[in-house]
Amino acid sequence: MAGAGGLRILAVWTLTRALLLLCVLRVIVTPGPDVTSDVTYIYQGWYEVLRTGTFPLDDVTWQYPPAAALAVLAPGALPFLGYPAAFYLLTCVADAAVTSLLLYAGERPGRTPRGAWVWTAGVALLGPTAYARYDLMVTALAVAALLAGARRARAAGVLAGFGALVKVWPALLLVGAEHGGPARRPRHAAAASAGAGAVVLAAAMPGAFAFLAFQRDRGTEVESLGALVFHVARHLGWPGSVRLNYGSVEFLGPYVAVVSAAAQALTAAAFGWLLLWRLRARTWTVTTPADAAFAAVLLFTATSRVISPQYMLWLVGLAAVCLAYRESRMAVPARLVLAATFVTFLEFPVWFSHVVASDALGLTLLAVRNGLLVAAAVLACRTLWRRTVPRPGAELSPAPAADTLASAR
Repeated sequence: MAGAGGLRILAVWTLTRALLLLCVLRVIVTPGPDVTSDVTYIYQGWYEVLRTGTFPLDDVTWQYPPAAALAVLAPGALPFLGYPAAFYLLTCVADAAVTSLLLYAGERPGRTPRGAWVWTAGVALLGPTAYARYDLMVTALAVAALLAGARRARAAGVLAGFGALVKVWPALLLVGAEHGGPARRPRHAAAASAGAGAVVLAAAMPGAFAFLAFQRDRGTEVESLGALVFHVARHLGWPGSVRLNYGSVEFLGPYVAVVSAAAQALTAAAFGWLLLWRLRARTWTVTTPADAAFAAVLLFTATSRVISPQYMLWLVGLAAVCLAYRESRMAVPARLVLAATFVTFLEFPVWFSHVVASDALGLTLLAVRNGLLVAAAVLACRTLWRRTVPRPGAELSPAPAADTLASAR
């Protein structure tokens, strides 16, 4: 039974989600471009192709792993509703599931309802985009996997593996799994579930992995960190242009390939840092798996060639899990993510025309949003390192055993 704090969260959740539903149903119209067009036209178009038993191989905007088809097909389970309305309802159900998990977790020893507050606020701050993309469903899998934790290691691994088949990034949830012994269970379970799912989907529907080629050809999207180079360069005579390309608004022209390659190099460097952390880390606590996942996804989001608005849902969900632990030290990065989420709503959809125009307002919004993400990534990584890697010359303390972590949860 939820206490007074839980009832307040539920009240805020109900009010804000009613507003989001009114927005995606176009009862309330937000300024800027229509964020629901992806569902109305793109997702529904994919649905018509997928239901025939094949992936949309002729559509370069299909850039998702094979299990994404399940999210796109899911509204078909509600034939009494039109496709868009069914999609929004299912997204709201996934949102409610995440809130319930975080509320339940917050009542356990060593936990706090802060995580439920972060999630409730973060989804609302992103605005109607949160319900107009399938990323909220993927985030629900990630939150469930992390909250399963050491007590249900195999279940956590299965959820993470399935999530990776839906949108790749949940594979990063495994970066914080403890070294050796029982900690290998989530990795083995994730590999088994992802592998089995990939085989089944590839056998059932042709073209399951066509998305890899489409993703490879992506350029520098106008909201990414690297795009700031071209937003400034346009005022200095850069001759390129902004166009809809591969399903997003990208910069096209001289040196775009160079900046895209630099972004990929930064992503590779982020992977190298994570590998170094894994090799150096010695102290694991109950918060380490969530902290490591949060830091990893922050790194890969900030360095991506594409920082779409819905990516903020990933970060809000992981920040919520981190702050569900009373001893978490990720409060500052989490607040930065919440601030970045609200600025994301301002740059898309509210003032997206200014972003596309590279004017002063658009440039300021992107600089602030991306600056907040970079700051959050740096602080999260520093906090993770300091809590898990012993200082030179310091006596090493043994990492808690897996059963100790389980009992602490």
